[in-house]
Amino acid sequence: MFGEIDVEGKRTFTEFIREGVGVHAFNGEIFVQPVWDTESTQLFRTRFKAVSPKRVDTPGHGIGNRFLRAGVEVDRYGRAVAYHICEDDFPRSGSGRWERIPRELPTGRPAMLHIFEPVEDGQTRGANQFYSVMERLKMLDSLQATQLQSAIVKAMYAATIESDLDTEKAFEYIAGAPQGQKDNPLINILDKFSTWYDTNSVTLGGVKIPHLFPGDDLKLQTAQDSDNGFSALEQALLRYIAAGLGVSYEQLSRDYSKVSYSSARASANESWRYFMGRRKFIASRLATQMFSCWLEEALLRGIIRPPRARFDFYQARSAWSRAEWIGAGRMAIDGPQGGSGISDAH
Repeated sequence: MFGEIDVEGKRTFTEFIREGVGVHAFNGEIFVQPVWDTESTQLFRTRFKAVSPKRVDTPGHGIGNRFLRAGVEVDRYGRAVAYHICEDDFPRSGSGRWERIPRELPTGRPAMLHIFEPVEDGQTRGANQFYSVMERLKMLDSLQATQLQSAIVKAMYAATIESDLDTEKAFEYIAGAPQGQKDNPLINILDKFSTWYDTNSVTLGGVKIPHLFPGDDLKLQTAQDSDNGFSALEQALLRYIAAGLGVSYEQLSRDYSKVSYSSARASANESWRYFMGRRKFIASRLATQMFSCWLEEALLRGIIRPPRARFDFYQARSAWSRAEWIGAGRMAIDGPQGGSGISDAH
């Protein structure tokens, strides 16, 4: 049955892991709550619920204290003891109530799975990996928007009519006549232009040929090169962002037109090493903890009969739950040349 591992009935195990990796990328942490479904008719009753990191906060959105930091309750050693979760903030659905969920049950079974990578002492929540490049992301967005506006302005006028009016007469037409003057020269000249162009329309084969006012010149405008160093600056920003995110420029920009095979392969190998580290910490860690919750139920209910061992499951939970997870393999840049390296990805 699809989605039976999810208490909401939406996700499979693989989709839980994929969603966890995505949530970790934008929030720096993952929250998954193991749930015991007493109403299920399935063989296993262990379910999981994805919890948005935005719902984990100090009750009342307060500042917290020494033992309650950003919704995480800790002991005197800084170890997480419980998590405070706000009700779903869907409009008109919640009453602002907070629920305290312990990290572990008395039996040692996890009541909340929290995956994040601390970078300093006392840290209780994860950090968004885009923080280090957020300023450059805003600069790139502003640069692209400005470049688009510049291109629109330069392409706005297809042709102009140049007149041989002298400066004094042109300013007189633009400024208009004094209030006491009966005839307005600006209106007069515009009226003459309008009358001329309305009565002098010549066509040849359905194509209109303008007969200009005496002294006027039709000049076609061609859009100039609007790059003006935009490409070089955009590449510099993308390289900075790629370095901050731990990926290569080619992967971030999807531009492989300026690299050779050896450069592309070296870039892919460097990125693959980074991705393998993230997979080991994020995806494999979440998958192992979810597997541990399921394995506990299977052993406790006698569905799986374990081999004889010196320590039981509760004495060595991490050893019983140890697993190696296989994900997608490394992309081969060139079949004949890159095929020998595919086996290294598994």
